[in-house]
Amino acid sequence: MFESSVTIKGQTTLPKAVRDSLAVKAGDKVRYVIVDEGVLILPVRSTSRLFRSLKYDGPVVSLADMDRAIAEGATEG
Repeated sequence: MFESSVTIKGQTTLPKAVRDSLAVKAGDKVRYVIVDEGVLILPVRSTSRLFRSLKYDGPVVSLADMDRAIAEGATEG
């Protein structure tokens, strides 16, 4: 368990073990989620970190092909 003090301005410092666990550094953002048991602190991740995170080995697909597939899927079912 870790703890830190809250300043008169409502600021606190995340303990090093918490920063390390969340993989956050100076300038990063964290999100606070209020739950019944207390508060969750979650790192805010940039969507740019997702770039190339999924591998696709299929053929190259054009935007027109994607639009056509979406339109066909919307009319099914």
